Formats: sequence, C-alpha cells, structure tokens
Amino acid sequence: MMTDPIADMLTRIRNANAIRRESVRMPASRIKVGIAEALKQEGFIEGYEVVEGTPSSELVVNLRYGPDGERVIRQVERVSKPGCRVYSGAKQIPRVIRGLGIYVLSTPRGVVSDRNARQLNVGGEVLCKVY
Repeated sequence: MMTDPIADMLTRIRNANAIRRESVRMPASRIKVGIAEALKQEGFIEGYEVVEGTPSSELVVNLRYGPDGERVIRQVERVSKPGCRVYSGAKQIPRVIRGLGIYVLSTPRGVVSDRNARQLNVGGEVLCKVY
C-alpha cells in the first residue's frame, strides 16, 4: 500500500533524471497528470502521455535535458506531506531561487505552478518545489 503517491512520482522523476533516462513510467492519477502539465508548461519536462491500460492507466513523463546533456531539473522536493500539510495564500507564495524554480500548488482552479497561482490570485496546498 502506497501512502504518498505524489512522493513516489517525484522520486521516480528524481531517479530517472539522475541516470539521464529519456522517460519514466508510473501509475496515473488526475493529480499526477496535473503536476506533469505544470512541469511541461514551465519547461522542466518535454511532455507526458497517459497510456490507457486494463487494470489502471500509466503516466509516461518524457524528461528534458540541455543541448550538452545537462539536467534541466536539478532538484525535486516534496513540500506538503501526509503528516504535515503546507498551505499558502495567493499573496504569501514564496519564490524559488528568485524565479528560476517553481512551486507546484493544488488550488481550487486545479494543479498550477506558483506563477499561474499568482496570476489567478489563488492559494492552496504546496505540493512540491522544482528547480
């Protein structure tokens, strides 16, 4: 039984990025697809695809690397955990490395990056930090 599927997703991305793998597969859910969409919009991954399967669907995330093979994702951290949830209002969302990284938030408007949350003027649960 998995208690934190979002942490599992981030760990799979972190491990695949460490060995410079092109893509990584994981069980799909709406929140994971939302996180992948936020990472794609901010340019941290090339793209993603949901592959339908009989017992459950899979999410395939295509990682992104620079022209010389340097990693675009340097670090991925889970912020809000099952034992300690972290929430932030629209005005209190901090910046990651002066705007070079992002926070991914779960808001009433869906899963968005911190930049989009400021534009939409919504707060929510801070899921993870990527830079």
